[in-house]
Amino acid sequence: MAENYDVVVVGGGNAALCAALSAREHGASVLLLERAPEEKRGGNSAFTGGGFRMVHNGAETVRSVVPDLSEGEIANTDFGEYTAEQYLDDLGRVTQYYCDPDLAETVVLNSTDTVQWLHGRGVRFVPRFGRYAFKHEGKFKFFGGTVVEATGGGRGLVEAEYKAAVKFGVVIRYGVRATGLLRGPSGICGVRVETKGVEEQIHANAVVIAAGGFEANREWRTRYLGAGWEMAKVRGTRYNTGDGIRMALDAGAQPYGQWSGCHSVSWERYAPDFGDLDRPITASRNGYPFSLMINANGERFVDEGADFRNYTYAKYGRIVLEQPGSFAWHVFDSQVDHLLHDEYRSKGTTKVQANTLEELVAKMEDVHAPKFLQTVREFNASVKRDVSFNPNIKDGKCTEGLAINKSNWANPIEKAPFSAYAVTCGITFTFGGLKIAPTTQVLDIEDQPLPGLYAAGELVGGLFYFNYPGSSGLMAGAVFGRIAGREAALQSLSNTKQAG
Repeated sequence: MAENYDVVVVGGGNAALCAALSAREHGASVLLLERAPEEKRGGNSAFTGGGFRMVHNGAETVRSVVPDLSEGEIANTDFGEYTAEQYLDDLGRVTQYYCDPDLAETVVLNSTDTVQWLHGRGVRFVPRFGRYAFKHEGKFKFFGGTVVEATGGGRGLVEAEYKAAVKFGVVIRYGVRATGLLRGPSGICGVRVETKGVEEQIHANAVVIAAGGFEANREWRTRYLGAGWEMAKVRGTRYNTGDGIRMALDAGAQPYGQWSGCHSVSWERYAPDFGDLDRPITASRNGYPFSLMINANGERFVDEGADFRNYTYAKYGRIVLEQPGSFAWHVFDSQVDHLLHDEYRSKGTTKVQANTLEELVAKMEDVHAPKFLQTVREFNASVKRDVSFNPNIKDGKCTEGLAINKSNWANPIEKAPFSAYAVTCGITFTFGGLKIAPTTQVLDIEDQPLPGLYAAGELVGGLFYFNYPGSSGLMAGAVFGRIAGREAALQSLSNTKQAG
């Protein structure tokens, strides 16, 4: 006998869980379908650092979601502020102003309230020291808009959300792959699923799709992102293969956003093909603003200090993939070693170290040594040495006269010991997906809502192009997930009332 629910949520990450919680709070019976087994639940969200980019006015807002913030932490920290105008400007600037303004505004204006809503449902937050604030001259100063992260990172986030979902009565099924949408006279009325090779139908008054992008699908990556993308490492789950997108397109949804774009970063060169849930971010290599990025030809190929890491890291992975052999090296000297995150010291890191540059490059696999030494000499000679180095601001310590100048944090590479780390491209999520209204209703090719169908998370197209501001992915997923759950529940209950 077929199951029946008010709302079915397809997906098992942050966006899906927010949708399920929200729908349940609005009185709907809810089933959440997670394709992964229980021990691998959480989608890409479980592999993140757990950061949320929200509008805030400093310590007052932070304290609303970190109530145990100490007086000492407040005294020794400059949280700054991050206004809605700054958030919208960042979204516009880093996406080259292609982002859908209605979707962007929805995320920004609902960001603070949504983080507070999550906090009220048991998600614990802490200040995001380290990745978004360095201790400089005895004080932490936050930069780039992100001030909080979920305790325990992404895995801590989804575990808290699953705990809340169970507490509020959401029914959860694991190892279930949704294969299609059911359509009736009034619109979408359920999903077709497969469990251990057995097909079944689950009926519902509304469906929320939050099943991730297509980053784990090699064939789709090559088709839409281009040649060579089949070789990229997948930072997160192996289960995000585009099923949710395909189902919606088959039902008449409109494709939207940058299908040739994705979030991709510098990643450990010899990392496994997919992420490791027990060590989710140890293959990250995010210290490059303080490095020289060197390719196989021994040359620099990008402005490492163009902006804060959280405004460049999501696009630099693509540039690494485009280098000869699809790899590069991050090269540092001892002046900045203390600024590198623990991921550079984790097990499985491809690292070489030496007391001279000649010894270092001899250990750097597949790099043209003479050209490397020339590159470093020319870089060192071009550095403006009369400008002070400060990792918490765009310090203007730059180079002059190079084909590719470094705009900030340009320390000469001259103090031993020297170190280098091998990286390749790690893909996080894809930017192309479905077109939705700000109410999260999925739209058809004529921009009309597909009755009964809502979407949230990575598979929403139109928000990110070319790049994205760090920690805005989880934020967007939570905002649209919460809205989708509410709207799906209200429609479902309205349909039930009309039928009665």
